[in-house]
Amino acid sequence: QLQLVESGGGLVQPGGSLRLACAASKGPFHYYTIGWFRQAPGKEREGVSYISSEGGMTGYADSVKGRFTISRDNTKDTVYLQMNNLKPEDTADYYCAGRFGSVQSLRQFIYSIWGQGTQVTVSS
Repeated sequence: QLQLVESGGGLVQPGGSLRLACAASKGPFHYYTIGWFRQAPGKEREGVSYISSEGGMTGYADSVKGRFTISRDNTKDTVYLQMNNLKPEDTADYYCAGRFGSVQSLRQFIYSIWGQGTQVTVSS
């Protein structure tokens, strides 16, 4: 079964950038839609962005539109989330998740495979 591992989190100042990576193994990665989700302390997990299995379709939460960009490299079995102009409210644990097939959704319940998360802290 597909396994996902996130990396790239860390501490960054407001206005800074980070690039998260979601690396896949043990599965046909190119058949999976990948979503990024985040959970801030004391808050429910929310959808951030998704990219379809072949990369042709992407979507973003309103809170990150224009600042975050999702992409994938199926030759490297990796999805990236480029995060620019970070704000303190972006502080959260970020998770990638996989869903077999091409979908356009950030509904969490449709994603069956989840990584362990990477922490992002935006603070001066």
